[in-house]
Amino acid sequence: MDPPKRAFLFLQGVCSPFYQRLAKRLVNDGHRVVKVNFNAGDIAYWQRTHGESHLFRGTTAELPGYIKTLWQQYSITDQVVFGDRRPIHRPAVDNATAAGVRTHVFEEGYFRPFWITLEREGVNGHSLLPRDPNWFFETGKALPEPPAPVRFRSSFKIRAMHDVGYHLAGLANPLVAPHYRNHAPITAPVEYAGYIKRFSQLKFWKKRDAERIKALIESGKPYFILPLQLNSDAQIRDHSPYANMQEVMDDVMASFAQHAPSDTQLCIKNHPLDMGLVNYPNIIKQLEERHGLQGRIVYLESGDLNILLKHAKGNVTVNSTVGIVSLEKNCPTYALSDPIYNLDGLTYQGSLADFWQQPAPPSSKLFGYFQKTVMHAVQVNGGYYCQPGIDLAVDNAARILEACPSPLEKLL
Repeated sequence: MDPPKRAFLFLQGVCSPFYQRLAKRLVNDGHRVVKVNFNAGDIAYWQRTHGESHLFRGTTAELPGYIKTLWQQYSITDQVVFGDRRPIHRPAVDNATAAGVRTHVFEEGYFRPFWITLEREGVNGHSLLPRDPNWFFETGKALPEPPAPVRFRSSFKIRAMHDVGYHLAGLANPLVAPHYRNHAPITAPVEYAGYIKRFSQLKFWKKRDAERIKALIESGKPYFILPLQLNSDAQIRDHSPYANMQEVMDDVMASFAQHAPSDTQLCIKNHPLDMGLVNYPNIIKQLEERHGLQGRIVYLESGDLNILLKHAKGNVTVNSTVGIVSLEKNCPTYALSDPIYNLDGLTYQGSLADFWQQPAPPSSKLFGYFQKTVMHAVQVNGGYYCQPGIDLAVDNAARILEACPSPLEKLL
């Protein structure tokens, strides 16, 4: 038998069969796969997979030494993680380069809904993508147009079923993995209760919000958009200067009150997957009074973001992928943090105070080259949850995992 070509260490993945299917593909291609399970949910989604698996039952302090032992024991050449900022991933990611181990990071797609992200070493704020608009201009100009993605339908119901299955298995964690602590700040039962309550109200909200959007646009008054992100998201917790959305709203509304023209309005839209655990209407009412903005704030729980962006004077975001949609719609965009699209010529590079007064639209040519480059370098056609999406993601991701250098490294 030929020796394995490469040795992949799989750490934690998404709540779906994606990791299991990807590992099987790599083993069939002649590689070695070793999996670390951190809890009962990980075990449940790794069943019948080819390759060795280990259950880590120790404390966080023991994890760096444990990972290094596995690297040496199995001559690991590559490791695969979903999200590079999870506490259980940090020791592996932070020490990998010194040990000669390549890190492959999966994340949700920068461009959605038919794409996922796969990068070497880090994503989002830790991406290897340069922050140089000239590099994107020259690189994108030389690349061919990306092929149209294979489309698939992935319902929220399927994703929710996988999540529930994963956390039901987690009921065994006190026995299976007594030291395990979830990276998410909200427990699953609290999260589910919030979703049930929120989704039961959506029917009412959709009708109300459609009327609010219609009135906003037909008024002819200029307005800016502030799309909220999830407080629990790594984009806020690890890749921004803010602790939560309340801080973001306070910061943005204070600036808006001081510097935006008096005839402009600010439209704040909640995230579609918000759990409903924070009373944003109440917080916004308090902030309106604090900053003297009564009558100038429009709050939406739902609504068509594309329509809002089409008519908006500008969009302010921390680092959401809504920023990419905004640039695609040629809407002036301001980033409060440093996402991959925070480039001179795309986002406004002056102060937020000046942005309210003179929001400049992005360069459509630069955005075209940026999009083309990102799609070629770090986007994979596929999904994590439904069967057709997983089939696509496994085939396309396996080719990139097996490639040396990666598409981005070739461009760099």
